[in-house]
Amino acid sequence: MVECITIRAAQAGSSAKVLAGFGFNCFSFIARDERGEVELLWAEDGFASGEKRPSGSGTPLLFPFPGRLPGMNFHWDGIDYPLESDDGRGNGIHGFVHRRPWRVIEVEDSSATGEFQASVDDPDLLSRWPADFCIRAKYSLDGNRLSCELTISNPDTKPLPCGLGSHPYFRLPLGAAKADACRVVLPVGAEWELVDMLPTGKRLEADPKLAGGLEFESLKLDNVFTSLQRDDRWFRAEIREPGGGRCLSVAFDDSFSECVVYTPPHREAICIEPYSCVPGAASRSDFEHGWKVLAPDETMTSRVVVALE
Repeated sequence: MVECITIRAAQAGSSAKVLAGFGFNCFSFIARDERGEVELLWAEDGFASGEKRPSGSGTPLLFPFPGRLPGMNFHWDGIDYPLESDDGRGNGIHGFVHRRPWRVIEVEDSSATGEFQASVDDPDLLSRWPADFCIRAKYSLDGNRLSCELTISNPDTKPLPCGLGSHPYFRLPLGAAKADACRVVLPVGAEWELVDMLPTGKRLEADPKLAGGLEFESLKLDNVFTSLQRDDRWFRAEIREPGGGRCLSVAFDDSFSECVVYTPPHREAICIEPYSCVPGAASRSDFEHGWKVLAPDETMTSRVVVALE
Protein backbone atom coordinates (compact mmCIF):
# COMPACT_ATOMS: atom_id res chain seq x y z
CA MET A 1 0.00 0.00 0.00
CA VAL A 2 1.11 3.55 -0.74
CA GLU A 3 1.67 5.67 2.38
CA CYS A 4 -1.11 8.25 2.80
CA ILE A 5 -1.17 11.11 5.31
CA THR A 6 -4.30 12.96 6.47
CA ILE A 7 -4.08 16.45 7.94
CA ARG A 8 -6.98 18.40 9.48
CA ALA A 9 -8.01 21.86 10.60
CA ALA A 10 -10.30 20.65 13.35
CA GLN A 11 -12.21 23.85 14.11
CA ALA A 12 -13.07 24.48 10.47
CA GLY A 13 -13.76 20.82 9.72
CA SER A 14 -11.45 20.82 6.67
CA SER A 15 -9.02 18.05 5.77
CA ALA A 16 -6.46 17.08 3.15
CA LYS A 17 -4.84 13.82 2.09
CA VAL A 18 -1.29 13.46 0.79
CA LEU A 19 0.18 10.37 -0.90
CA ALA A 20 3.71 10.37 0.45
CA GLY A 21 4.43 7.16 -1.44
CA PHE A 22 3.40 8.61 -4.80
CA GLY A 23 4.99 11.98 -5.43
CA PHE A 24 3.81 13.61 -2.18
CA ASN A 25 0.65 14.36 -4.12
CA CYS A 26 -2.14 16.16 -2.23
CA PHE A 27 -5.09 14.46 -3.90
CA SER A 28 -7.96 15.50 -1.62
CA PHE A 29 -8.86 18.83 0.00
CA ILE A 30 -12.27 18.88 1.68
CA ALA A 31 -13.44 22.28 2.89
CA ARG A 32 -16.57 23.09 4.88
CA ASP A 33 -18.89 26.11 4.84
CA GLU A 34 -22.49 26.79 5.82
CA ARG A 35 -23.65 24.55 2.97
CA GLY A 36 -21.60 21.58 4.17
CA GLU A 37 -18.53 19.79 2.88
CA VAL A 38 -17.12 20.17 -0.61
CA GLU A 39 -14.20 18.33 -2.24
CA LEU A 40 -12.07 20.83 -4.13
CA LEU A 41 -9.59 18.48 -5.83
CA TRP A 42 -10.32 15.87 -8.48
CA ALA A 43 -8.67 12.45 -8.46
CA GLU A 44 -9.35 9.35 -10.49
CA ASP A 45 -11.07 6.52 -8.63
CA GLY A 46 -8.40 4.31 -7.09
CA PHE A 47 -5.67 6.96 -7.30
CA ALA A 48 -4.65 6.25 -3.69
CA SER A 49 -3.45 2.81 -4.80
CA GLY A 50 -0.46 4.45 -6.48
CA GLU A 51 -1.19 2.58 -9.70
CA LYS A 52 -2.90 5.33 -11.72
CA ARG A 53 -1.33 7.93 -14.01
CA PRO A 54 0.83 10.06 -11.65
CA SER A 55 0.19 13.35 -13.46
CA GLY A 56 -3.55 12.82 -13.92
CA SER A 57 -5.01 13.50 -10.47
CA GLY A 58 -4.72 15.59 -7.34
CA THR A 59 -1.76 17.97 -7.23
CA PRO A 60 1.27 16.48 -8.99
CA LEU A 61 4.54 18.28 -8.20
CA LEU A 62 6.69 18.71 -11.32
CA PHE A 63 10.48 18.85 -10.96
CA PRO A 64 13.27 19.27 -12.13
CA PHE A 65 11.29 20.45 -15.14
CA PRO A 66 7.57 21.17 -15.60
CA GLY A 67 5.78 20.44 -18.87
CA ARG A 68 7.63 19.15 -21.89
CA LEU A 69 11.24 19.05 -22.99
CA PRO A 70 11.63 18.24 -26.71
CA GLY A 71 12.85 14.72 -27.40
CA MET A 72 13.84 12.08 -24.89
CA ASN A 73 17.26 13.50 -24.05
CA PHE A 74 18.13 16.69 -22.18
CA HIS A 75 21.26 18.26 -23.61
CA TRP A 76 23.25 20.30 -21.09
CA ASP A 77 26.86 21.47 -21.10
CA GLY A 78 27.82 19.07 -23.88
CA ILE A 79 26.18 15.97 -22.36
CA ASP A 80 22.92 14.20 -23.19
CA TYR A 81 20.85 13.04 -20.21
CA PRO A 82 18.15 10.42 -20.97
CA LEU A 83 14.64 11.34 -19.86
CA GLU A 84 12.08 8.72 -18.88
CA SER A 85 8.47 9.90 -19.21
CA ASP A 86 7.14 10.10 -22.81
CA ASP A 87 4.22 12.44 -23.56
CA GLY A 88 3.10 10.28 -26.50
CA ARG A 89 4.72 12.72 -28.94
CA GLY A 90 8.30 11.66 -28.26
CA ASN A 91 9.00 14.32 -25.62
CA GLY A 92 9.99 14.11 -21.98
CA ILE A 93 7.35 15.50 -19.64
CA HIS A 94 6.95 16.68 -16.03
CA GLY A 95 10.28 15.65 -14.54
CA PHE A 96 10.83 12.76 -12.13
CA VAL A 97 9.53 13.40 -8.63
CA HIS A 98 5.75 13.15 -9.20
CA ARG A 99 5.95 9.39 -9.77
CA ARG A 100 8.28 8.37 -6.95
CA PRO A 101 7.98 7.80 -3.17
CA TRP A 102 9.06 10.69 -0.93
CA ARG A 103 10.40 10.61 2.60
CA VAL A 104 8.12 12.00 5.30
CA ILE A 105 10.02 14.62 7.30
CA GLU A 106 7.34 15.85 9.72
CA VAL A 107 3.63 15.38 10.33
CA GLU A 108 1.52 17.51 12.67
CA ASP A 109 -2.26 17.76 13.03
CA SER A 110 -2.63 20.41 10.32
CA SER A 111 0.59 20.06 8.29
CA ALA A 112 2.79 17.51 6.57
CA THR A 113 6.30 17.89 5.14
CA GLY A 114 8.01 15.57 2.69
CA GLU A 115 11.29 15.52 0.80
CA PHE A 116 12.84 13.91 -2.24
CA GLN A 117 16.57 14.01 -2.98
CA ALA A 118 17.86 12.25 -6.07
CA SER A 119 21.07 10.86 -4.54
CA VAL A 120 19.21 9.60 -1.47
CA ASP A 121 15.88 8.42 -2.81
CA ASP A 122 16.76 7.23 -6.33
CA PRO A 123 20.49 7.41 -7.18
CA ASP A 124 19.77 6.22 -10.75
CA LEU A 125 18.49 9.75 -11.41
CA LEU A 126 22.04 11.08 -11.15
CA SER A 127 22.61 9.72 -14.66
CA ARG A 128 19.44 11.45 -15.92
CA TRP A 129 20.11 15.02 -14.75
CA PRO A 130 23.20 17.25 -14.62
CA ALA A 131 23.27 17.57 -10.81
CA ASP A 132 21.83 16.14 -7.65
CA PHE A 133 18.69 17.94 -6.46
CA CYS A 134 16.42 18.17 -3.44
CA ILE A 135 12.79 19.25 -3.28
CA ARG A 136 10.84 19.71 -0.04
CA ALA A 137 7.07 20.31 0.17
CA LYS A 138 5.07 21.40 3.20
CA TYR A 139 1.25 21.32 3.07
CA SER A 140 -0.54 23.32 5.78
CA LEU A 141 -4.24 23.74 6.56
CA ASP A 142 -5.67 26.89 8.11
CA GLY A 143 -9.45 26.79 8.06
CA ASN A 144 -10.56 26.50 4.43
CA ARG A 145 -7.11 27.49 3.20
CA LEU A 146 -4.52 24.95 2.02
CA SER A 147 -1.01 26.26 1.41
CA CYS A 148 1.97 24.50 -0.12
CA GLU A 149 5.51 25.77 0.45
CA LEU A 150 8.05 24.30 -1.97
CA THR A 151 11.79 24.58 -1.35
CA ILE A 152 14.33 23.61 -4.00
CA SER A 153 17.99 23.21 -3.09
CA ASN A 154 21.19 22.21 -4.83
CA PRO A 155 23.16 19.78 -2.62
CA ASP A 156 25.72 19.13 -5.39
CA THR A 157 29.07 20.70 -6.21
CA LYS A 158 27.81 21.38 -9.77
CA PRO A 159 25.23 23.91 -11.00
CA LEU A 160 21.63 22.66 -10.99
CA PRO A 161 19.46 23.63 -14.01
CA CYS A 162 15.80 23.38 -13.07
CA GLY A 163 12.21 24.48 -13.34
CA LEU A 164 9.31 23.85 -10.95
CA GLY A 165 5.60 23.36 -11.47
CA SER A 166 2.40 22.28 -9.75
CA HIS A 167 -0.45 20.62 -11.67
CA PRO A 168 -3.61 20.80 -9.49
CA TYR A 169 -6.91 19.37 -10.73
CA PHE A 170 -9.73 21.51 -9.32
CA ARG A 171 -13.04 19.66 -9.19
CA LEU A 172 -16.09 21.12 -10.92
CA PRO A 173 -18.74 22.04 -9.99
CA LEU A 174 -18.27 23.52 -6.50
CA GLY A 175 -21.75 22.57 -5.38
CA ALA A 176 -25.23 22.32 -6.83
CA ALA A 177 -24.58 24.37 -9.96
CA LYS A 178 -23.54 22.66 -13.19
CA ALA A 179 -19.84 22.64 -14.04
CA ASP A 180 -20.46 24.46 -17.33
CA ALA A 181 -22.03 27.40 -15.46
CA CYS A 182 -19.02 28.00 -13.23
CA ARG A 183 -17.05 31.12 -14.12
CA VAL A 184 -13.26 30.92 -14.44
CA VAL A 185 -11.30 34.15 -13.88
CA LEU A 186 -7.74 34.23 -15.25
CA PRO A 187 -6.03 37.66 -15.08
CA VAL A 188 -3.48 36.95 -17.81
CA GLY A 189 -2.22 39.28 -20.54
CA ALA A 190 -0.44 37.00 -23.01
CA GLU A 191 0.22 33.40 -23.97
CA TRP A 192 2.98 31.54 -25.76
CA GLU A 193 2.42 30.19 -29.25
CA LEU A 194 2.58 26.39 -29.20
CA VAL A 195 3.51 24.04 -32.04
CA ASP A 196 3.07 20.35 -31.21
CA MET A 197 2.54 21.50 -27.60
CA LEU A 198 5.99 23.16 -27.39
CA PRO A 199 6.40 26.96 -27.17
CA THR A 200 8.00 28.61 -30.19
CA GLY A 201 9.13 31.71 -28.29
CA LYS A 202 6.46 33.88 -29.90
CA ARG A 203 4.22 35.78 -27.49
CA LEU A 204 0.53 36.22 -28.40
CA GLU A 205 -2.18 38.38 -26.85
CA ALA A 206 -4.45 36.38 -24.56
CA ASP A 207 -8.23 36.60 -24.84
CA PRO A 208 -9.02 39.74 -22.80
CA LYS A 209 -12.28 38.15 -21.65
CA LEU A 210 -10.32 35.70 -19.48
CA ALA A 211 -9.45 38.42 -16.97
CA GLY A 212 -13.13 39.20 -16.42
CA GLY A 213 -14.13 35.54 -16.35
CA LEU A 214 -15.62 33.06 -18.79
CA GLU A 215 -18.02 30.19 -18.23
CA PHE A 216 -16.35 26.79 -18.08
CA GLU A 217 -18.68 25.67 -20.87
CA SER A 218 -16.77 27.87 -23.33
CA LEU A 219 -13.27 26.82 -22.28
CA LYS A 220 -11.21 24.17 -24.01
CA LEU A 221 -7.63 24.90 -23.04
CA ASP A 222 -4.15 23.47 -22.94
CA ASN A 223 -2.41 26.87 -23.01
CA VAL A 224 0.69 28.44 -21.48
CA PHE A 225 -0.15 31.95 -20.23
CA THR A 226 2.27 34.70 -19.26
CA SER A 227 2.19 38.44 -18.45
CA LEU A 228 0.38 37.51 -15.23
CA GLN A 229 -1.41 40.35 -13.44
CA ARG A 230 -0.35 40.43 -9.79
CA ASP A 231 -1.27 42.12 -6.54
CA ASP A 232 1.70 42.57 -4.18
CA ARG A 233 3.71 39.75 -5.87
CA TRP A 234 0.75 37.33 -5.96
CA PHE A 235 -1.22 36.07 -8.95
CA ARG A 236 -4.77 34.98 -8.18
CA ALA A 237 -7.20 32.99 -10.33
CA GLU A 238 -10.75 32.08 -9.33
CA ILE A 239 -13.51 29.58 -10.03
CA ARG A 240 -16.89 31.05 -9.11
CA GLU A 241 -20.31 29.53 -8.81
CA PRO A 242 -23.06 31.50 -10.56
CA GLY A 243 -25.23 33.78 -8.47
CA GLY A 244 -22.55 34.75 -5.97
CA GLY A 245 -22.12 31.26 -4.51
CA ARG A 246 -18.91 29.53 -3.59
CA CYS A 247 -15.57 30.76 -4.89
CA LEU A 248 -12.38 28.73 -5.11
CA SER A 249 -9.21 30.78 -5.40
CA VAL A 250 -5.70 29.67 -6.31
CA ALA A 251 -2.86 32.10 -5.68
CA PHE A 252 0.87 31.77 -6.22
CA ASP A 253 3.85 34.03 -5.67
CA ASP A 254 6.14 35.62 -8.24
CA SER A 255 8.63 32.76 -8.23
CA PHE A 256 6.18 31.39 -10.81
CA SER A 257 6.27 33.38 -14.05
CA GLU A 258 3.81 31.30 -16.12
CA CYS A 259 0.38 29.73 -15.69
CA VAL A 260 -0.65 26.67 -17.68
CA VAL A 261 -4.40 26.11 -17.89
CA TYR A 262 -5.74 22.73 -19.00
CA THR A 263 -9.28 21.42 -19.30
CA PRO A 264 -9.18 17.59 -19.17
CA PRO A 265 -11.41 15.74 -21.67
CA HIS A 266 -13.58 14.31 -18.87
CA ARG A 267 -14.72 17.93 -18.09
CA GLU A 268 -14.92 17.21 -14.35
CA ALA A 269 -12.00 19.49 -13.45
CA ILE A 270 -9.83 22.36 -14.58
CA CYS A 271 -6.08 22.58 -14.02
CA ILE A 272 -4.62 25.99 -13.14
CA GLU A 273 -0.89 25.29 -12.96
CA PRO A 274 1.87 27.60 -11.72
CA TYR A 275 5.19 27.11 -13.57
CA SER A 276 8.48 28.80 -12.75
CA CYS A 277 9.49 28.69 -16.42
CA VAL A 278 8.11 28.23 -19.90
CA PRO A 279 7.92 24.51 -20.79
CA GLY A 280 10.78 23.52 -23.06
CA ALA A 281 12.66 26.77 -22.45
CA ALA A 282 15.79 25.01 -21.22
CA SER A 283 16.32 23.34 -24.60
CA ARG A 284 16.71 26.67 -26.42
CA SER A 285 19.55 29.08 -25.80
CA ASP A 286 17.51 31.90 -27.37
CA PHE A 287 14.51 31.38 -25.09
CA GLU A 288 15.26 30.47 -21.49
CA HIS A 289 12.28 32.30 -20.03
CA GLY A 290 12.23 31.62 -16.27
CA TRP A 291 14.69 28.72 -16.35
CA LYS A 292 16.86 28.65 -13.21
CA VAL A 293 20.41 27.47 -12.64
CA LEU A 294 21.08 27.11 -8.91
CA ALA A 295 24.66 27.32 -7.66
CA PRO A 296 25.87 24.72 -5.15
CA ASP A 297 24.05 25.17 -1.81
CA GLU A 298 21.66 27.71 -3.36
CA THR A 299 17.92 27.41 -2.60
CA MET A 300 14.67 28.87 -3.87
CA THR A 301 11.25 28.87 -2.22
CA SER A 302 7.80 29.05 -3.81
CA ARG A 303 4.27 29.22 -2.42
CA VAL A 304 0.84 28.18 -3.67
CA VAL A 305 -2.39 28.76 -1.72
CA VAL A 306 -5.83 27.28 -2.48
CA ALA A 307 -8.88 28.52 -0.58
CA LEU A 308 -12.67 28.21 -0.48
CA GLU A 309 -14.27 31.63 -0.01
